[in-house]
Amino acid sequence: MTLDQFFDNLWNDYTAMTPQAQRIHDAFVDAGENIINDHVAFRTFDRGPITLADLEPHLLALGYTRYEPYDFAAKKLRAYGYLPPSPDQPRVFLSELKCDELSASAQRIIDGLVGQIDAERVQAPEVLWAGRLWAPPSFEDYQALMEESEYAAWLAIIGLRANHFTISVNHFHSYDSVEKVLDKIESLGLGINASGGRIKGSPDVLLEQGSTLADRAEFSFAGGQIEEIPTCYYEFAKRYRDVDGKLYQGFVAASADKIFESTNVRGERHAG
Repeated sequence: MTLDQFFDNLWNDYTAMTPQAQRIHDAFVDAGENIINDHVAFRTFDRGPITLADLEPHLLALGYTRYEPYDFAAKKLRAYGYLPPSPDQPRVFLSELKCDELSASAQRIIDGLVGQIDAERVQAPEVLWAGRLWAPPSFEDYQALMEESEYAAWLAIIGLRANHFTISVNHFHSYDSVEKVLDKIESLGLGINASGGRIKGSPDVLLEQGSTLADRAEFSFAGGQIEEIPTCYYEFAKRYRDVDGKLYQGFVAASADKIFESTNVRGERHAG
């Protein structure tokens, strides 16, 4: 599988789950901008056959290299950033939930999900847009996970797929700042993740980021209960050059911590 094929498949799955993404993409193309993908991000559990270590080989086989580790103590996550084989290709951010830090009851729910995974399906790169590899949880289990980790609850029902793509603001001409991009997004009637501020980061940390609030869709939980929940979102990033004149390639943990909240159920209630 080529890198272009990999990202085409990811994009098709992502836009099916995130209608706002195609709308945003098209709006900037219509405005004369060139859309370059800065990075995509994935979420997983550190249990069963889908740990970060299990999924990473698919990225390495595509020519990616591990760059920097990140730790999100409050959200109970660990992550790595990955650099592409060519500078004009998207970076990747892969995170996993530290399940041992959840309650015994939450761990039992997660173990029940990952215990259903056919390990053979994890051997192919298609697993990264396979969605849920287990039967849907009950809404009660989803809510129980939500009390401890929005990330865990999201992953339990959404499954493995890119939770966001990211437009590189560096490649824009008219919309050459994250603020201008966010203003354009709001003009389309879409919400912005305001957790930690509309813009996360600054030129001082060499990266500015902003994001939409996730789209929402109806999902069937165990027993046929249907509920509308957050799905995926679109991010916008502007990178700055360091003292050596090199464009910053990593991620800023404090900003990423707030970007994660683009999919929060509770976060949407106070983010406007």
